Amino acid sequence: MKKSKFLSAALVAALGISGILTGCSSEGDSEKTGGKGASNELVVYSPNPIEFNEPLVKEFEDETGIKVEVISAGAGELLKRIESEGENPLGDVMWGGSLSSLEPFTDHFEKYQSKNEDKVIDEYKNEDGYITRFSLVPSVIMVNKNLAGDMKIEGYEDLLNKKLKGKIAFADPSKSSSSFEQVINQLYAMGNGDPEKGWDYVGKLIGNLDHKLLSGSSAVYKGVADGEYSVGLTFEEPVVNYMNDGAPVDIVYPKEGTIVKPDGVVIIKGANNLENAKKFVDFITNEESQTLVANELNRRPILSTVQIKEDIGMKPLKDIHLIEDDQEWSNKNKEIILDKFKDIFTSN
Repeated sequence: MKKSKFLSAALVAALGISGILTGCSSEGDSEKTGGKGASNELVVYSPNPIEFNEPLVKEFEDETGIKVEVISAGAGELLKRIESEGENPLGDVMWGGSLSSLEPFTDHFEKYQSKNEDKVIDEYKNEDGYITRFSLVPSVIMVNKNLAGDMKIEGYEDLLNKKLKGKIAFADPSKSSSSFEQVINQLYAMGNGDPEKGWDYVGKLIGNLDHKLLSGSSAVYKGVADGEYSVGLTFEEPVVNYMNDGAPVDIVYPKEGTIVKPDGVVIIKGANNLENAKKFVDFITNEESQTLVANELNRRPILSTVQIKEDIGMKPLKDIHLIEDDQEWSNKNKEIILDKFKDIFTSN
């Protein structure tokens, strides 16, 4: 089985994504495209960490014989790419990104519900038919224990400590779905359930970033693990990965409240390899893949039938102060939120 090809956003840009993907979406080759017959290829856009994607993609390739090409970039960048490609998509699947990021783009997605929907936790079922949930993602604070020392970091309020100025890793929320979810989490947690009252905190936090805003999610957790930053605002999975690998990092679930959001997988409207895309959605939501997601890749599963091993390092949800946002409000006001964040950041 040929190993899947993983291209970073930088490599894609350097080589030219159009040139890379044209070869696997040419209308003149029905064997490749799947547009007019059998297909053995699939193009996946994904903001997930490569180390998360790789074992699942390999299993899918081994099981199906389908060759997968993964194009890696931030969720915001990939969704804009899907929007610009319009009726001539170069990708088949968008794998990753929060509901807040994906839901505004449903006009660009095919309707499809996986064969495993009956096992999905009730509150996370794909009711509208467009976005299949595949994992649960809490927003957390990542701490480099060597740099933070005995500094108290238990929640968002502690990030306003002036000793942390310029030492907080945070990605641009317009490019990173996990970063946008962090903003939402802060607005609701620090506004005591009223997001409009949370902007005072967000403004203070932005001031403590010292004009540093990173380009993507991976830069946040890698920056903290590598000792460039004392703390980072990120999602749970990469922190648990680093902890299990022996890195000097710790995970903090904000005491003011943690929001847990599902990540989604969607089929891009007009996908050249539609049947393979359906197979992929079914594959990553089946029992075996979800068990791998939970117990080897350190992300919370979406199936009610899969249990997380106790020694993974993820705190049970019952032991976390969980809060919720109004998803409809978050979706409706996304551009307003991003614009306000940008205005505060540029004026600091």
